[in-house]
Amino acid sequence: MMMMIMMMMMMMMMMMMMMMMLIIRMMIRMMIRMMMMMMMMMMMMMMMMMMMMMMMMMMMMMMMMMMMMMMMMMAMTMMM
Repeated sequence: MMMMIMMMMMMMMMMMMMMMMLIIRMMIRMMIRMMMMMMMMMMMMMMMMMMMMMMMMMMMMMMMMMMMMMMMMMAMTMMM
């Protein structure tokens, strides 16, 4: 009888250990997936920020060019 109980206990322990291992493995997998997703999101955000900065720089350059052109035009008219 005692042997039977001991065997049962051992089996239960083994089952629990197996379950725990499975759960842990699944958790690790999920964590990795989440990390990948976060990395992708961060990359996307960085790209967007870079694009915005480039656009702003281009706009500033265009504005400067326009101002220079206007100044040149004014100078030309004044000379005339």
